[in-house]
Amino acid sequence: MKKLIFLLFITGLVACSTVPLTNRSQFTAIPSSQMLELSNESYNSVLKQKKLSNNTSQINELRLVGRRVAKAVENYLRQIDRASLVEGYEWEFNLIAEDPKNAWCMPGGKIAFYEGIIPVCQNENGIAAVMAHEIAHAVAKHGNERMSQQLALQMGGMALNEALQKESETTIQLAMTAFGVGAQLGVILPYSRKHEKEADELGLYFMAMAGYDPREAPELWKRMQAAGSGGGPPEFLSTHPDPEKRINHLNSIMPKAMEYFNQNK
Repeated sequence: MKKLIFLLFITGLVACSTVPLTNRSQFTAIPSSQMLELSNESYNSVLKQKKLSNNTSQINELRLVGRRVAKAVENYLRQIDRASLVEGYEWEFNLIAEDPKNAWCMPGGKIAFYEGIIPVCQNENGIAAVMAHEIAHAVAKHGNERMSQQLALQMGGMALNEALQKESETTIQLAMTAFGVGAQLGVILPYSRKHEKEADELGLYFMAMAGYDPREAPELWKRMQAAGSGGGPPEFLSTHPDPEKRINHLNSIMPKAMEYFNQNK
């Protein structure tokens, strides 16, 4: 019976939301206002636990790229009448003074890079490739989808709405798990490989829309793969698709990305 209720619940919601450009249907049950509130709290909590970089040059470049990509994405969403996808988003870009070759994003456009990933990016186009990938997670509402799935699995469909309305401690803890904000690491819990592949695709288009050369993206991932040689993959790649398949996928959709680039460079 519970399984039936759960399936009926998902069936009623899954068709209500689609990802732009890929048009994939997704299960997003959490109200955006609640996602944004939880995300802001979680993001601020992480930043309080971390030492922020004082490298002014890198911070300025990071924020310049972030604002440029975010603006291009917002313009595109307005053109296709999907501006509501980022309604209430307050884009924020911070650089953490730690060595992991990693970056992550929370719902609502809260993004963090680690200093360790900057040398691998090498240039502004490389930073844009990582930035656009993270912005893609936010635009595609992968955090909402992940949290919705976890809440539904653990509580059952009928209990989900009640749990959200009460904002119980359990709900908040599940949200923290969904965002991957751990007290010890403060690193985003990996998205599914499906989400990562989708963020790769959207990110390629988004960086091109912002006038950044998408051909740098496969090169960036090659450098990222090489950076992990001998010691396992960097955290940023640890749950992503197989690097070779990933690069091949990016190259296969490059013609479409180049169309956006040629229109906006």
